[in-house]
Amino acid sequence: MRFVVLGASAAGTNVVRKLRELNKDAEIIMVSEDTSIYSRCILYHHLKGERTLEELNFVGPCFEERMNITWINGVRATGVDIENKRVLFSDNRSIEYDKLCIATGSHPNFFPIPGLREGMNITGFRNFVDVEFIEERLEAAENIFVMGAGLVGIDVVAGLLPHGKNITLVDMAPYMLGIQLDDYSAGVYGRMFAEKGVKQYYNMGAKEFVLDENGNCYKVILNDGTEIDTDLVINCAGVRANVEFLEGSGIECDKFGLVFDEKGQTNVPDIYGAGDVSGRAPIWPVAVKEGMIAAYNMSGIEKSMDDFFASKSTMNFLGLPSMSLGQANRYDDTYTEEIYKDEEKGIYKKVVHKDGVITGAILQGDLSYSGVLTQLIRRKIDVSRIKKPLFEVDYSDFFHMKDNFEFFYED
Repeated sequence: MRFVVLGASAAGTNVVRKLRELNKDAEIIMVSEDTSIYSRCILYHHLKGERTLEELNFVGPCFEERMNITWINGVRATGVDIENKRVLFSDNRSIEYDKLCIATGSHPNFFPIPGLREGMNITGFRNFVDVEFIEERLEAAENIFVMGAGLVGIDVVAGLLPHGKNITLVDMAPYMLGIQLDDYSAGVYGRMFAEKGVKQYYNMGAKEFVLDENGNCYKVILNDGTEIDTDLVINCAGVRANVEFLEGSGIECDKFGLVFDEKGQTNVPDIYGAGDVSGRAPIWPVAVKEGMIAAYNMSGIEKSMDDFFASKSTMNFLGLPSMSLGQANRYDDTYTEEIYKDEEKGIYKKVVHKDGVITGAILQGDLSYSGVLTQLIRRKIDVSRIKKPLFEVDYSDFFHMKDNFEFFYED
């Protein structure tokens, strides 16, 4: 049996781990454009000077040898021949497979804004080559423009702060981290970054990236006409799944990315998917779990993602930790929110619920309640009968003792 895995990030490496655990003697080939294995979640630590490339490695040394796999790196997939079960690559080689997992991830989305795709000093922030691109230009760049204030954009800003540059952050959303946080918790970070000198524009986009005679962007014009001088542009405004090589293959993709079910199965037998390549759940824990699920099913052991709580984001910027669980914002007035604030201690807690079931929460400054909240959301436990504040609910409220001192769970 030959397993071929495309991608060497969170999803791909966990496919490999689980495949080797379940298939001691199978041939496993991992192929990636990356030449090193590293965590994309902490790339900004290298930008800050806190970690080396080796210290970004999340699988430990000698992964290839320990897993007893063949790792072909520095090449990218250019096509899949589903009739002959072969993958085609950029170095003109092709590899046959018995089972294939596509975990090729995603790339920055460069919108059709004048100058954005052409600028020689414009990059995304997705791969280590992007980090190298930025670091090569940092010394000469005084004014840095960051487009996109999601998790990646804020990571970039946090990584740039120690270098003492003039940083401008722009996003179309009304506040930073618009997927994870609400206006209050995001506003706390916004003020903290402003105190560090970061200029921020929200509800605002870029209209044009003005290039000089050498093709470098020296000025960004915003939608309202504001002009911002820049020496370096970092585009963090969203990603697109790496599925271009699947065009015409017969493997189903939609407007988001690769389509696969809760078992990781695509529309083509023996071809599976995992991670960001779906374009649907771009967070690390989901990619890890999907990789493991795909490996189980590739090995003939049926597993699914049905039991997994996916919507969880943890962050820590400027020493302030925050966590978002479930649907923590963008809900209508049929939902109820309960909020606790202690501005002096920097603590903010919000729980959102409907019909007795907690659907989302935000914790900032104090994450000690996150374990209980995660389980309440994950299990959709009815908390309507609990006669005390939701921030004081704990596991004992759902466990009871029989006459024989045996504990039992009641929801």
